[in-house]
Amino acid sequence: MKVSEAIRTKRAVRKFTAQPIDDGTARAILNAGRRSQSSKNGQAWQFIAIREPATLAALATCGEWAGHIAGAALAVAILTPDPAAKFQTMFDAGQAAAYMQLAAWEMGLGSCPASIYEPEKARQILGFPPEWHLRIVISFGYPADTTVLLAPPKKGGRRELSEVEHWEHW
Repeated sequence: MKVSEAIRTKRAVRKFTAQPIDDGTARAILNAGRRSQSSKNGQAWQFIAIREPATLAALATCGEWAGHIAGAALAVAILTPDPAAKFQTMFDAGQAAAYMQLAAWEMGLGSCPASIYEPEKARQILGFPPEWHLRIVISFGYPADTTVLLAPPKKGGRRELSEVEHWEHW
């Protein structure tokens, strides 16, 4: 799959089958995040891969719209240094998230990011040290509705480029 095709066809998937994701596929997803760009090549992130159903269910309670994590075969928590200390931190985490999601899509896996609104609760669940912060977890799995993998892009789902582009000045 070409990158342009993955970008054009990628969909958020929130419902997954019970099929597990093997270690090689999970590592390929994590490696895609590792390979993403970062400010000054700082690579200021850590990834926690989660497959334990009880842990996935507990993480799903850490955000109002994070319920899809409970049904995932894999979730990846993207930990960063304090996001308030450097504005690029969340941009870098977002790039890692995007790379992982596009890699998963190419392999026939769906994904969806979830904002973590209760980071201290998530810290208790995952046991990461106090110098790390968690704001995003991505769910991954084989889509329950496989037609999403082949569905044409939705018409009217995205604004036209002409509505958002500006050249040289506003």
